[in-house]
Amino acid sequence: MPAETPSLVGMTREEMGAALVGIGIPERQVRMRVGQIWHWIYVRGATSFDAMTNVAKELRAILADAFTLARPEIVTEQISRDGTRKWLLRFPPRGAGRPVEIETVYIPEEGRGTLCVSSQVGCTLTCSFCHTGTQTLVRNLTAEEILAQILVARDRLGDYPNALQATDGRIPSEGRLVSNIVMMGMGEPLYNFDAVKQALLIATDGDGLSLSKRRVTLSTSGVVPYIGRTGAEIGTMLAISLHAVRDDLRDILVPLNKKYPLKDLLAACRAYPGLSNARRITFEYVMLDEINDSLADARELVRLLKGIPAKINLIPFNPWPGSNYGCSSWDRIEAFAEVVNAAGYASPIRTPRGRDILAACGQLKSESERMRKRDRDALDAGALPLEAESDWAMRAMVAGHGED
Repeated sequence: MPAETPSLVGMTREEMGAALVGIGIPERQVRMRVGQIWHWIYVRGATSFDAMTNVAKELRAILADAFTLARPEIVTEQISRDGTRKWLLRFPPRGAGRPVEIETVYIPEEGRGTLCVSSQVGCTLTCSFCHTGTQTLVRNLTAEEILAQILVARDRLGDYPNALQATDGRIPSEGRLVSNIVMMGMGEPLYNFDAVKQALLIATDGDGLSLSKRRVTLSTSGVVPYIGRTGAEIGTMLAISLHAVRDDLRDILVPLNKKYPLKDLLAACRAYPGLSNARRITFEYVMLDEINDSLADARELVRLLKGIPAKINLIPFNPWPGSNYGCSSWDRIEAFAEVVNAAGYASPIRTPRGRDILAACGQLKSESERMRKRDRDALDAGALPLEAESDWAMRAMVAGHGED
């Protein structure tokens, strides 16, 4: 099979410079050319080299022959009744055997627009209340593919200088349309640390997308060895998917807890670089009816987090086909919040957004599935048997629609 044309999206400046040298750009010009291309990709949203009007026409042709700026395919775009948007994006196989798909969600609010970005196709974890957890890991996303989600959202919304803004659905009335990023989509970001780090450092680069690190939040289920590195090497805000205050229950809800129990997780949070009242950790707590929503649970949550500058997001459980949990009653959620608030912690109750298009927290999933190695090898050789192809398609369909 022919090699893929490399994309300049997602490269560091150093990588981009080396790539330009590799196609014959003189060393003395590299810094200037990298600055030009960086600006066109991340500030102006260029999707082709022809748009780069301050780059010589001959050089644009050389760049177009060697590299691409292509976006992923938008398979579907859905807009919820509340204005939430969900895109199903398709990327090349890159070792998974077939093209893969992920979901990205945009949540508009007054004064800001938050993009929920995926880091993996599927997930390595099996959190029992999470729809994504029912889709086994297909592969990690590259830094390019993580950034591409931001670029696609900005394309569709018209979030570039002189671009026409979207007229369908809701968008913020002022300011940047994509102002906040949350790594809370499909996958566990810290099990794809290097690609996530590279993508977020580019996203927060002051000469590019220029997102404030205070407006970028990385959410983890608790991969303890990488929590400190996240603060030291990326420097974004941190969110912890907590969901239980006892190890025996968290072992069921978030099985990663068996490897990194609450004691170790909370110790890593207390040591998070830059932690302060101005840089609080957000603890996510999904409210599951008669599972983790008692007043005793609320009091234990307060005890566990004592001394950690924190905010607790209470998340009404978002149902999905086949889930075995119910959402706590509103009265129960409010009573839980009162206990937490009385202890001095902000405890907002997250308003469910995008439920009608399965775009709410814990509802994301695609139908992508990793192919068996023999089928992948056969496909690469152009000889995938029809019955194997049909078998793969059937298994993918079942994975996505096993429950009505």
